[in-house]
Amino acid sequence: MVNCGLYVGRFQPFHLGHLGAIKEVLTKVDELVIVIGSAQHSHNLENPFTAGERLVMIQHSLQEADIDLDRVWIVPVPDMHLHMLWVSAVEGYTPKFNKLYSNEPLTRRLFIESGYTVENISLFDRQTYSSTFVREKMLKGENWAALVPKSVADFIGSIDGVNRLRDLTRTDKI
Repeated sequence: MVNCGLYVGRFQPFHLGHLGAIKEVLTKVDELVIVIGSAQHSHNLENPFTAGERLVMIQHSLQEADIDLDRVWIVPVPDMHLHMLWVSAVEGYTPKFNKLYSNEPLTRRLFIESGYTVENISLFDRQTYSSTFVREKMLKGENWAALVPKSVADFIGSIDGVNRLRDLTRTDKI
């Protein structure tokens, strides 16, 4: 069996910390399945980008970083609101994998209970490289582009993503 790892994230948006984690995991596996979690969510403050937009961000970032895309699968997976079924749902959406790479406590626990080996990933300056922090900088008009790969900044610009996020904060009724 090919040594295939699994890495799960929402990637709202994909940032340099995500890229660092993927590069690290790819030193340990032959192939990597990247799961875009909460794939059904978009156009809200925590999840402003669609699954398709996040897929494009990831693919362009990996190409920009000269990562061999033949070693990577990018798979959107919707949330499963019954925790005991979530791992089975991930298995149904993805190619076969044998190890999870995650620091997220619930994700780790669910995969451990399903019999998977789970490894931590190095956190790449978590205070700075957080999608929440990137979105906050977008909303404040601060320099967020330095926190994401250039291709992600360019893509978000092309879809007017910052204004989308700002529009989502409007509380007045139209």
